[in-house]
Amino acid sequence: MKEEMEAARNRGVHIVVATPGRLKDLLKRRRINLDICRYFCLDEADRMVDLGFEDDIRDILSYFSDQRQTAMFSATMPAKIKTFAESALNDPVEVNVGRAGATNVNIRQEVEFCQSDERVVRILDALQKTPPPVIIFSENKKDVDAIHEYLLVKGVDAVAVHGSKDQAERLWSFDEFKAGRKDVLIATDVASKGIDFPKIEHVINYDMPEEIENYVHRIGRTGRKGQKGVATTFLTRETPESAMLDLKYVLKEAKQVIPDVLLSINDPMDELEEIEAASTTKGCVYCGSLAHRVQQCPKLRNDTKQSQQGAQRSGYGVSGYGAEM
Repeated sequence: MKEEMEAARNRGVHIVVATPGRLKDLLKRRRINLDICRYFCLDEADRMVDLGFEDDIRDILSYFSDQRQTAMFSATMPAKIKTFAESALNDPVEVNVGRAGATNVNIRQEVEFCQSDERVVRILDALQKTPPPVIIFSENKKDVDAIHEYLLVKGVDAVAVHGSKDQAERLWSFDEFKAGRKDVLIATDVASKGIDFPKIEHVINYDMPEEIENYVHRIGRTGRKGQKGVATTFLTRETPESAMLDLKYVLKEAKQVIPDVLLSINDPMDELEEIEAASTTKGCVYCGSLAHRVQQCPKLRNDTKQSQQGAQRSGYGVSGYGAEM
């Protein structure tokens, strides 16, 4: 197979599909060149930047000898992707199908506020909401292993995937889950992007990611191809307030039920929306832009997040919400 691929490459090809590291290696060893290449496509561009491939991509771009067209595809458009596009491309144009970062309307999003040590037990209750297959996401590898061990003890057919497991074990776990021989997959965000699992009924977030884009990617594993899905997210006193406020905005936009713990957060957007409703001024009442209303104001979102992060560093956080535990 390797010999056939090398022979085809030597004859010349119309399209090359490669990972950044492998393509960079081939270019450095002069096994291929991009002298006549005029189109460069990056799929899951946000994930590539997250995983540290930004420098590799810039190196690859340096091998183009003439004008090219570059397309970057991403389900979300966080600030770091926009910064990369502006620095690596000439006059980039953003094209949205729907709104970048919006959640699927076919997903019912449910939020539960609980003690940190209650979450493992609550997973069993959450699993009763739908039939399998189900994906459980956690931020760190230690929690993935703990959840996996707990579910196996309780008789649940489950597999676990994270970066410390070797490639063979990860592939076996994915294959078992895709084939339906295992009902539950527990994983870090390594499984939240770029991997398609058919007919996922339910996604459980053991923790709320700090970046709302990761939340959108996680729950996007369900509700695909017109099907319905459920997403359950556990919040605790340790959940950053900025992440919960982002979650509130996402739930509000998707017309989901917003729990009291999120409604109780001091949200400057609520007051500004009241001012805007009473105002006859066109555009945004916060930054003055005519391109959007206050609900879509990026400056307000950024200022709000920075002030909340500053408050958390000063010791004021979720513990002040007054929610019953």
